[in-house]
Amino acid sequence: MAFILWIIAVILVVSGIVSLFRGQVMWGAALIIIGLLVGPGGVSIFT
Repeated sequence: MAFILWIIAVILVVSGIVSLFRGQVMWGAALIIIGLLVGPGGVSIFT
């Protein structure tokens, strides 16, 4: 389960960074924050 959450978190953070480069600042920041909350390595909302 932790591995799946880690993969989802990485996808969200990468998508957020791509959105930031495309000029969608709010959407990119939201994706990065959600990715950090989901990720089991840092602060996780599931643990």
